[in-house]
Amino acid sequence: MRKMSGKLRERFRASSDTVNKLLLLNLSLQLFDGVATYQGIALGWKEGNPLLRLMMAHWGAGWALVVCKGWACVMLHLLSRMRNLFVVLTAFWVAALCYLALSFIPWFTRFVLLLLAWL
Repeated sequence: MRKMSGKLRERFRASSDTVNKLLLLNLSLQLFDGVATYQGIALGWKEGNPLLRLMMAHWGAGWALVVCKGWACVMLHLLSRMRNLFVVLTAFWVAALCYLALSFIPWFTRFVLLLLAWL
């Protein structure tokens, strides 16, 4: 194995730090989505994902969310271990933006509006 130059080593370390931060962000978004979905279902709101909705009908909301979110977290971890940092960073950014746009913002907005209606 060849030794890395100092500049290359620093760039790799910076990229690895970014991968770890994006992994943590994506895992946090998965956790938020799971908890928010469970609470939303408990309030009578419907799940938007038809595949997850089907799993909930068969296994119940809790188990379906645990299985799907657990699987997603395992896949994120495996993705973080890939050697191609460009692919990993791109995939993590795309996943984070999708979860922000399709989960975090809609659920957060619904819960804020519900809170404001109670005040």
